[in-house]
Amino acid sequence: MFDKEIGVNVCRLHSDDGAHVLGRSPVVTVMGHVDHGKTSLLDALRQTSLAAKEAGGITQHLGAFVVGMQSGASITFLDTPGHAAFSAMRARGAAVTDIVVLVVAADDGVMPQTLEAMSHAKAGNVPIVVAINKCDKPDANPERVKVQLAAEGLLLEEMGGDVQVVEVSAINEVGLDKLEDALLLQAELMDLKARVDGPAQAYVVEARLDKGRGPLATAIVKAGTLVCGQHVVVGAEWGRIRSIRDMARKVIAEARPAMPIEIEGLKGLPMAGDDIVVVESEERARMLSEGRKKKFEKDRLTKLEEERPKASEEEEEEDETKPERVEVPLIVKADVQGTVQAVTDAVKNLNSSQVIHAGVGPVSQSDIDMAQACGACIVGFNVRDPPSSIALAATQAKVKIKLHRVIYHLLEDIGNFIVEKAPGTLETQVAGEAQVLNIFELKGRSKSKGDDVKIAGCRVIDGRVTKSSTLRLLRSGEVVFEGSCASLKREKQDVEAVGKGNDCGLVIKDCFDFQVGDVIQCLVQVNRKPKFVSSESGAVRIEC
Repeated sequence: MFDKEIGVNVCRLHSDDGAHVLGRSPVVTVMGHVDHGKTSLLDALRQTSLAAKEAGGITQHLGAFVVGMQSGASITFLDTPGHAAFSAMRARGAAVTDIVVLVVAADDGVMPQTLEAMSHAKAGNVPIVVAINKCDKPDANPERVKVQLAAEGLLLEEMGGDVQVVEVSAINEVGLDKLEDALLLQAELMDLKARVDGPAQAYVVEARLDKGRGPLATAIVKAGTLVCGQHVVVGAEWGRIRSIRDMARKVIAEARPAMPIEIEGLKGLPMAGDDIVVVESEERARMLSEGRKKKFEKDRLTKLEEERPKASEEEEEEDETKPERVEVPLIVKADVQGTVQAVTDAVKNLNSSQVIHAGVGPVSQSDIDMAQACGACIVGFNVRDPPSSIALAATQAKVKIKLHRVIYHLLEDIGNFIVEKAPGTLETQVAGEAQVLNIFELKGRSKSKGDDVKIAGCRVIDGRVTKSSTLRLLRSGEVVFEGSCASLKREKQDVEAVGKGNDCGLVIKDCFDFQVGDVIQCLVQVNRKPKFVSSESGAVRIEC
């Protein structure tokens, strides 16, 4: 067949026909809403305390590790973040998994990210095992959760379906053996097998930049054996595998199916979700990498063109009447590639921000220079504090650096920053209303004092009437006249404002058509700023 990436004819050299196929461990992804106890459940299974190490007690990476069960079997687990910002990470977890454990808190029920996790599992045609967590809490109601799940189309075993449900308590370590049995039973029904010989098929789960070791990729092998020293192409990057480590950070010579590993030796940082292709030589690896880079760049430019539709003449006229939208440029830095993607996507949803650069690693001098050149703010997520020289350079360049370790705080800070920078929209609001009770006329005035004047004797019925504001005369709800206030008096004294319940006399410039019963509105211009809104599900937006 013809490969568009490199522009040559290629043929597959290896297939599963006649290959050595063995049973393998299941890859299980734990998914669910934020703070429903996913990481705590895995803590109980592997007897560690990852949740305590995660900032804010919520998972912000997609972690992979192997848990040895009491029965002697092993299960590879992926722990996905539950916050709304990490939707892409959950989708990647579902893409490389065999079984999804859907964790639902017994005291909280089905929430937005619970439904999203179900959608990811169904899209990937992945079986679900439901773990109802926090059953030890006084207000726990597992039956309500089951009814909610059934209402969302999940066919539970108790209701004649094939989805297993296990009630657990991660804190008290109750029901873990039942969950293990359910997972192993599901894996047995699936009869999971993979070839162990020949080139490996693997997928990048996460990627990060290490100061001493360079680009590192966390991956899961799906088939074949990945051997140290092989040339690989990962997405648009390539390299020769310098070392392979398991999740306990031990160096191993090779990795077999269902093993989560960390590989070192890539020339650049791949994207989370990229596939790993083994090639026979450095030349092939370079050629494939260059071809993919050209294709990615072409696709990127095409996408940019598509995102800029040409406005019609009518739309252009409408745009002229709308207030100008100011976009706040941002530079995003994070510790791993998957988090960079998640944070960038979340920030883009705040429809007044523009991510001009996103990268892995700490804030550097080049980031400061770029931010200074385009007036951007630097957002760092899970990165270490910049050294004093970088911090000083940022201060001198008047560049703001915002560092956070919890996604909630980052989005809230950026949202408030955008609101602060936004110019707002000028709106006309009614500050007060007065009713005309009597009309007075001053006739035959001298030339020095001006023409005849018509004075409205009013009582303020709501708010305040101010002299500096525009006044609108209403009759039977219809606007009769609108103009500036020429005079405002109370008890024969000139005043700047009259409050509710007080009588006053006022003159509207060039208005002589008052009638008893008319309503005079006091209009003021208010600069309405956009609002930063955060929902219970964790989703955020800027409301104009």
